[in-house]
Amino acid sequence: MNELNIIATNSTPMIRTDSTSGTLQLAGDSYPEHAFEFFAPLMAWVKQHLAQGDAPLRLELALLYLNTSSVRILMDILDQAEEAFQAGRDVSLTWRYDSDNERVAELAEEFREDCTFPFTIEACETR
Repeated sequence: MNELNIIATNSTPMIRTDSTSGTLQLAGDSYPEHAFEFFAPLMAWVKQHLAQGDAPLRLELALLYLNTSSVRILMDILDQAEEAFQAGRDVSLTWRYDSDNERVAELAEEFREDCTFPFTIEACETR
């Protein structure tokens, strides 16, 4: 399975995967001009990871800003994670956010409402 190690830019998040541990990390701003093309490898990785074996899926997010397209893609990933969790897969999510950015905390809360798997939201100090 191909791992992803995409470096963050001003408009795209860092993406790092590890299929052995089942870890998917996203960090930074997410407002790519062509979001669906940018996130296609990530969507393929999640689908392939969940189709192979029974390794856990650990989502670790530290997203600062998401545009509408990025929100939609994250919703798709969380829908896949929820489906896997309902089928008995070990799934969890930790979303860290800047304690000064309540909008991201509210967004994370909205996502958590639709998930039954363990979903932690943690404020972090950036100063």
